[in-house]
Amino acid sequence: MHARSLSPCIVTPAVEASRDFYVRHFAARVVFDCGWYVSLELGGAGQGAALQFMAPQPGQPACNPAGLTCNIDVVDVDAEFAALTAAGLVPVMPLEDHPWGDRGFAVEDPNGLTLYLYSPREPSPGFKAAFKA
Repeated sequence: MHARSLSPCIVTPAVEASRDFYVRHFAARVVFDCGWYVSLELGGAGQGAALQFMAPQPGQPACNPAGLTCNIDVVDVDAEFAALTAAGLVPVMPLEDHPWGDRGFAVEDPNGLTLYLYSPREPSPGFKAAFKA
């Protein structure tokens, strides 16, 4: 298999709230919106970061994002933290340095999906061996 991209689609009754959340807080661009299905692009054209939301459809199995975390690598995690908390989001995980090699924090979207924003850092000696070439 040669995959060109991967984009999660979250089945939720909160399609409109999800769209608005990502547009407002993450500068997502709406590339498709038919009401019950929305496709968003994050990071600019051609960056490969996309996210979709779909309202539950008759005859389709319901999906539950419980346990799902989206990791988002950002250029300046401190600036993102300042902007998102200033906009009223309350972190579910504080901004802090982690020994595995990042500085990050987490917020939740309207679906309860955890969004972990981070910037890479030098890992502690105990975690360096976990990185594979």
